[in-house]
Amino acid sequence: MGITSKPTVFAVLAAAVVLIGTTVTVFIPLLMPSTQPISPYIKPYTAVEQEGRDIYMREGCNNCHTQTVRPLRTEVLRYGEYSKPEEFAYDRPFLWGSRRTGPDLNRVGGKYPDSWHYKHMASPQNMFEKSNMPPYAWLAKNPLDTSNSFKKTSVLGYGYSERDVQQQITQYRTSVTDDNYASKESRDQVTPPELRKELTEMDALIAYLQKLGHDVKNMESKK
Repeated sequence: MGITSKPTVFAVLAAAVVLIGTTVTVFIPLLMPSTQPISPYIKPYTAVEQEGRDIYMREGCNNCHTQTVRPLRTEVLRYGEYSKPEEFAYDRPFLWGSRRTGPDLNRVGGKYPDSWHYKHMASPQNMFEKSNMPPYAWLAKNPLDTSNSFKKTSVLGYGYSERDVQQQITQYRTSVTDDNYASKESRDQVTPPELRKELTEMDALIAYLQKLGHDVKNMESKK
């Protein structure tokens, strides 16, 4: 008589096998060091960039834009260096995506100046006549809420102190509100006068976009 003829014994053994498999594949890895590749060139998002990432997710930008360049010749020629595992070390959650209604954005950082992004966010059709992307001009009318910025970076494990976070916010605000800011004209065109000395949601979103792929370019240049 085989084990299959003894339902009680079979059920107990099956449960034991499932339990062992679950322990090995789920619970043991929780106690192990991360298997995520880490590179010294990949830096955590700043507080402002993280706020911009949250806005990016809130507005559903990842529904139309992927953030992963596959190692295919055509993709590398169009978007740039293919995606590396280590560059997603601080992405929680990752935004790889599966649809490209719009272009992949994983290498968009530094591709265009801030002025281009201000104009594009305000009216995509003014930049690309046939674009089906909706305008996001209203983001420049929303002041950026940074009241939870330190809490966010702490939960995500970026290692910043509260002072670091405040310095990052102050530094970025000083940069984009400076009279010598290279994209001042474009920013002023979309930002209401009363908010031109403050950070807006559009400022944060652009900071995040300019971060994408930036560290990987530095990493590749050092090889």
